[in-house]
Amino acid sequence: MSIESTAMRWEKVQQRGGSGGPGVRWGHTCNSVAGGKLLFVFGGYGKDQCQTNQVHVFNTANMLWSEPLMKGTPPTPRDSHSCTTVGDNLFVFGGTDGRRPLNDLHMLDTSTNTWILPSVRGDGPEAREGHSAAIIGKRLFIFGGCGKSENSEIYYDDLYILNTETFLWKRVIPSGTPPSKRVSHTCSSWKNKIIVIGGEDSSNFYLSDVHILDADTLVWCKLNTTGQLLPPRGGHTTIGFGKNLFVFGGFSDEQNLYDDVYMLDIENGAWVKVIAIGEGPSGRFSMAGETLDPEMGGVLVFIGGCNKNLEALADMYYLRTGFSREDDRDERRNEKLSMRKQLKLKCQEQHSISPSYEQSPFGVQHEHDTTVYQPMPISSYMPSGRQNLYLNEYQSPFGKRTFQAKVTKTFSDGYTIETIIDGKPLRGVLFSNKPSSTSKGVDNFNRKMEEDAMKIGGPSVHADQDADKHQTNDVNDIRQVNTEAQIEIAAASEMKTPEAESLMLRESGPRAPSQVNAPRLVDQNEDPK
Repeated sequence: MSIESTAMRWEKVQQRGGSGGPGVRWGHTCNSVAGGKLLFVFGGYGKDQCQTNQVHVFNTANMLWSEPLMKGTPPTPRDSHSCTTVGDNLFVFGGTDGRRPLNDLHMLDTSTNTWILPSVRGDGPEAREGHSAAIIGKRLFIFGGCGKSENSEIYYDDLYILNTETFLWKRVIPSGTPPSKRVSHTCSSWKNKIIVIGGEDSSNFYLSDVHILDADTLVWCKLNTTGQLLPPRGGHTTIGFGKNLFVFGGFSDEQNLYDDVYMLDIENGAWVKVIAIGEGPSGRFSMAGETLDPEMGGVLVFIGGCNKNLEALADMYYLRTGFSREDDRDERRNEKLSMRKQLKLKCQEQHSISPSYEQSPFGVQHEHDTTVYQPMPISSYMPSGRQNLYLNEYQSPFGKRTFQAKVTKTFSDGYTIETIIDGKPLRGVLFSNKPSSTSKGVDNFNRKMEEDAMKIGGPSVHADQDADKHQTNDVNDIRQVNTEAQIEIAAASEMKTPEAESLMLRESGPRAPSQVNAPRLVDQNEDPK
């Protein structure tokens, strides 16, 4: 089965002005930064029939190339290296200078165009080229490749991890079914998985197998794939987009180069051949590829490579997949998640559609402390006889949320509340550090405030025009209950174990004098303790 749809199409990029771009080259790398707005091309072989260490930058907004002046000490010219994006930094490892393989590590800070030579520690990889690299969190994984011992080549199947914050190398020996020794393969990451595809083994056989490493347990497994299987190849390029991996080009012998695109769904292991409309790149290997999402939604880019006459190429193509990150989020919603993860996902979804704290009339942001969001005191707008109102949800600058709750009763030291979390009704008590007072005359409310509140989806709140004068007599420094704490409390309320009781007691225990205690939530069938 092939995918043939107007949603996927090739487009040759007509580059204009600027420095003219990197020119002909193969064995180079390209990495997108700034959300796909900028594309950094480094190294490779081609111009002047030698390796280079030049950096060219393509601006996807104005379609212009530039060659910015770099500060610091650059890497030696090379090809067949790896270059991995970690935030604003690019981590370049290994490759070959044309005479010998390399094992040095360099970092390019793209925000300042500065090369940095980190002081690394630990057990690092042997010198190699044609290896692969992928990032998960702050861990950089290096797998396979080819080195030299005297006059013979050495193929590797080893795995190294670099902590990109401490620059500590560590060799790990995973369990399970690892990939064989290989070179010219690809390595991609998805969630906590490392995916290795194809390559050429030490017996000069070409491969199409798929192996997945669980980065948490360090266990390899071979993925049993279905569908229209990928033909064996090496020197291809793989670009990850959500759960889908797009494989383009490569070789299987000296005269057989590929110009096809295959897509692998990592979740179900199904291969499909993509037939995009438009004229795409010619058959080639050792090209560079990257995704430009989200700046250019669902767009993959391919640059240069080497043709069957072993000539370096300079052309550049977009593959417009028609995919979006929303598709990936929809798939994640269908996963079987634990109750705790379901609740966290629900809170995140509500966060994305609810008004921001800047729009809410019920709270103010601290001018000098962006980590705290303090809502207006409840008593300043809570009239007598109007206590069964749902409090408007708010968010902190860093995305922490309170749950929505209904105040059912006020007393000298706080409030009793009711809420529903993940469909389960819960009750609790919110304690303040001192008794709160109710403003006089709040029944004579400002109708305009009520109308404005309704426009943004907030509750109908009655407040006196002089309420601001009484706010300082009310609750100080209301502490926001973050989503993680809510999840733990909600989960604990469903368990009848000593550990659960201990968790709820900790959440409802005494706080510092300047804080409001996190509410203790219990089932509606229970009485608050």
